[in-house]
Amino acid sequence: MKFFIITIDTEGDNLWDHRLGDTITTKNARFIPRFQELCDKYNFFPVYLVNYEMAQDSFFVDFAKKNLNRNTCEIGIHPHAWNNPPFYDLKKAGNTYGLPYLIEYPESIMKEKINVLFNLLKETFQCDIVSHRSGRWAANQVYYDLLINYGVKIDCSVTPHVSWKNAKGLTPNSKGSDYRKSPEKPFFIKHSIEDHSLLEIPVTIRMLRHFSVNFKKLFHPKYFASIIMETINGKPIWLRPNGNNASSMLALIHNIKESEADYLMFMLHSSELMPGGSPKFKTLESIENLYHQLDMLFNIASKDFHGITLRDYYSYFVQKKTA
Repeated sequence: MKFFIITIDTEGDNLWDHRLGDTITTKNARFIPRFQELCDKYNFFPVYLVNYEMAQDSFFVDFAKKNLNRNTCEIGIHPHAWNNPPFYDLKKAGNTYGLPYLIEYPESIMKEKINVLFNLLKETFQCDIVSHRSGRWAANQVYYDLLINYGVKIDCSVTPHVSWKNAKGLTPNSKGSDYRKSPEKPFFIKHSIEDHSLLEIPVTIRMLRHFSVNFKKLFHPKYFASIIMETINGKPIWLRPNGNNASSMLALIHNIKESEADYLMFMLHSSELMPGGSPKFKTLESIENLYHQLDMLFNIASKDFHGITLRDYYSYFVQKKTA
């Protein structure tokens, strides 16, 4: 049996353009029900990985509670270090810097930030919080230990074949995690001291050969080498819509269908469901095109993959391991 896991980073509007100190709005919450309805159509169960501001949006809270009661979704934790209390001043790396990773903070502050969001989610949605994705994909052993201590069972922050080391944090020499050598299959991450572990369920990313060549770029010195290497070795393909990658996503679905992998993980940000909520989907027309692609992808996936939450996949995986 093969499963379809839908993960939605549920966060404020257009955080790609966010700068420290900016007000964060959550208008995109009003656009999530349409996505849920599409998931319902194909009996898929989205996992909403929720950050601090969205956990306080009354519209999203009411919507999520309704769907939790219907057993049609899951709520997980998605900490964004820069606006998740308690606040703590970090040393900035000159005039050019990015948003801080949680792993840039002292361990005590990391723990407090996780504690605030974990308890807010648990109390707000009246459910156990067992799934997690890190903000900006960054994690380390200290982070994993803290998650395990809070009873989180699943992480889905690993992006095989993809490195975030060029994505700056806030402090000097800070950078994202490098997952190029990470496994494509689920694996357990052990606590550094205690006899407990966390199941890592990596985002579905495969190196697939790319044959559609942009000839304008092919003969440009800046792109020539990378295009040749992608054609020979393949390029990382996600089930992550960007408005122009339907054929790549279809190839990935087929690849996973024919492989030994037992799940396919889709990811998107909640703000990408709203016109102007992200750099890639700025207009109503682009959103309609997105939904056209999503309907096609979900229809095709539903023929070979069964919808499942991270929580239920964890139970399935553990049971299979112990059988």
